[in-house]
Formats: sequence, structure tokens, C-alpha cells
Amino acid sequence: QKEGVLRVITRNSPATYFQDRNGETGFEYELAKRFAERLGVELKIETADNLDDLYAQLSREGGPALAAAGLTPGREDDASVRYSHTYLDVTPQIIYRNGQQRPTRPEDLVGKRIMVLKGSSHAEQLAELKKQYPELKYEESDAVEVVDLLRMVDVGDIDLTLVDSNELAMNQVYFPNVRVAFDFGEARGLAWALPGGDDDSLMNEVNAFLDQAKKEGLLQRLKDRYYGHVDVLGYVGAYTFAQHLQQRLPRYESHFKQSGKQKDTDWRLLAAIGYQESLWQPGATSKTGVRGLMMLTNRTAQAMGVSNRLDPKQSIQGGSKYFVQIRSELPESIKEPDRSWFALAAYNIGGAHLEDARKMAEKEGLNPNKWLDVKKMLPRLAQKQWYAKTRYGYARGGETVHFVQNVRRYYDILTWVTQPQMEGSQIAESGLHLPGVNKTRPEEDSGDEKL
Repeated sequence: QKEGVLRVITRNSPATYFQDRNGETGFEYELAKRFAERLGVELKIETADNLDDLYAQLSREGGPALAAAGLTPGREDDASVRYSHTYLDVTPQIIYRNGQQRPTRPEDLVGKRIMVLKGSSHAEQLAELKKQYPELKYEESDAVEVVDLLRMVDVGDIDLTLVDSNELAMNQVYFPNVRVAFDFGEARGLAWALPGGDDDSLMNEVNAFLDQAKKEGLLQRLKDRYYGHVDVLGYVGAYTFAQHLQQRLPRYESHFKQSGKQKDTDWRLLAAIGYQESLWQPGATSKTGVRGLMMLTNRTAQAMGVSNRLDPKQSIQGGSKYFVQIRSELPESIKEPDRSWFALAAYNIGGAHLEDARKMAEKEGLNPNKWLDVKKMLPRLAQKQWYAKTRYGYARGGETVHFVQNVRRYYDILTWVTQPQMEGSQIAESGLHLPGVNKTRPEEDSGDEKL
């Protein structure tokens, strides 16, 4: 802090910190960034190879100021580390592979191949259980991340693992075979870790910031952004999407990229819209008369210069142009990332109905420029007691909320599997493994920059 820099150590995982094509992102990163802004200093992120490494770096002289890495307070006998107030409740969960016998209680873990992160609170939990069941065996590894553990369960390399509910929620869609066996212990809060010692000045700042973040809704907004859409797909949707990612997207990927470049928009967001609309099927049609990969109405197609809605390239160009136009026409008071979510809603329900929902939010004392607030109002557009008072009347607003949630989820997945550090991660060839964090697999050939 003295140098005007806040050094924060974290882990590279979808639930904490990663880089996409727009730069650094992740729940912990966003939270730490807000904290640095509050202190008026620059944030410098460092990543640890594993949890033991993270704690070692935190406690060494001249090390980082704090660790923000999805940590659950533990290590009670370790004076070199202290924990902040908690900010996100999670539940430890035993994970097994669908098709195998489901364990239902702690004693069922005996005789199973189990792996957890070395130095984690989950390793501590299993050590406690071993006192009760001495024949329990498990392996602690510092060569893996949570993503790897879930993949190993998914493919049958291990029988069980133990992860926090938020980590599973973020990663479920990549691994269609993983299931929750049972919750292992009580829900507990994630916290930041600081070095031990007598100086409480930074700890006091951290706690004041986290308490305020809870009170002012910042934590809720971050939860909504990173976790608010993770339960939407379910197991079947996750598996189907994984298949389509490999089999269908490569055919249309270049069209999405071209449109993204032309419209200065992330191609993965456009691809996510296309998947939600048609499952990337260029011949898709619906009873309401919308057709094609981006499911355009005849009127929209004409307005966007599309002569053949069933031509995938034309459809993608037309849909992209339409989305970007909608986004540009939104009030200037709506800032990103909310602006994109509002544009998705308008793409689905129309700008007029969206405006009704925004006005409703304002009347309720909510923020008409925040998606988190306006999405609460949209389902009311289908209820007479509410829509009778609006300018544009009835609309299926609940469907729009689902539309936006789904697109965001697909966008998240596409963002994660196309990270620049994931060399050789062309989806069709990588089988949806994540080499960027997959420490248990040999590195893929890094010559392929297709994705």
C-alpha cells in the first residue's frame, strides 16, 4: 500500500481469476479491484501454483498484502495467516460420477479413490473424518485445480472429490457426468486471507470494505454476474451444449468472428445468442414465423438487409447488426456490462416492453439502469394487475429473463474455453478439456490459434 500498489495473490480458475480477450476478470478479481479503488491504489495480481504456495507467499517477508482466492477459513493452528469477515456462503459437496453408486453418508467414502486440493479446507475435513474412519484413504494433490478434479471424476480417473458449491456451479456445464452426492458439513463463508501479525490497519480496511459491499449490494451484483445464471442449464443442457460446441460451432465460427469484428462486438456473445435462438441450426423455424440461425422475423431480416434468412452467414450478419443497433439505441445512462444484458432483453422482447419494465422498476424505487433490478420487473409484464398499467401492455417477460440468463451462461462458457492462455484449445479438437488450467493433462500442440 505504501508504494501505491495493492498486491493480491489468487488462483487461476473460473471462480476466482482468469483472463479473457478483454483482459482480467473473475469474481475475486472484480472484488479486489473495487477494494483497490476504495484505497486509491493500483491492483497488482499474482497467481499461486497451488494453495500451499499461496499461503507460503502470503506469509513471507515482502509478500502480497492479501489472498483473494475463494478461501474458507481454516488452518486454526497457523499464526502466519488471518482471515477477514466472510463474503460468500458456500457448501462443501462430495462429487461423484453419474452412473456409479451414489454415496449418501460419510462412511460411504471408505474404499473410494478420492482426490482433493492439497492444503485446502477440504483436506482438513477429510483428515478429521479419517480419525473416525481410519481405513479412509484420499490423495492430496498440488498439481491440480478444481477444474481438474471435476474432470477426473467426469472421466472416471477418480471416484470422488470434495469441492465448494460455487466452484461446482461455475464448472458443471463442462462436465456433464458429475453429480452432487451429498453436502459435506455446514455451509460456510469464503474469506480473504492476510498475513499474521499485530498490524490491524489493512484488516480493518478489508472488513469495512466487505461489510459495505454486502450492505450496498456490490456482492449481490457480483454474485448475479458470475453465479446468477449457473443453475439455468441443468445436466441435460450442459451435456448437449458440450456436444454442439464441438460438432456445430466450428461450421459457423468464422461468420461470428467476422461479424464481431465488423460490429466491434465480442463474437462469443453473438455466438451465444445464436445458440439460444436455434442451437446453431441454420434451418430452424418456429410457429411464429421467425427463421434461421439467428431466428429473425421477416421484418427484421428486411430491415437488416438479409435476403435469405436460411443462409447462415446472412442470418449471423443480420442478427449481429440488429443486436448492435438495439444496444446503441439504449439510454446512455445504462453502462456495461448491464448495457449488453438490456440489449439481449430488448432483442428478445422488444425495446418498448423493456422500457415498461424500466419504468416499473423506477416506480418501485429500484434502479432502471441495473439489470439485476429490471429483471425482477419483467415477469410482471405477463400479469394483468401490472401490465394493465403499462404503456405497451402484455408481454412474456419471464421468458425474456430466461433468454438473457441462458445467453449469459453460454457466453460465459465460450469465454472460458477460448481464453488466450489456453493454447491449442480449438474446441472441436480439445474435447472440451481446459488445457489452460488442466495440469493433469499433457500440453496440447500450441500451433493451432483457431479459437
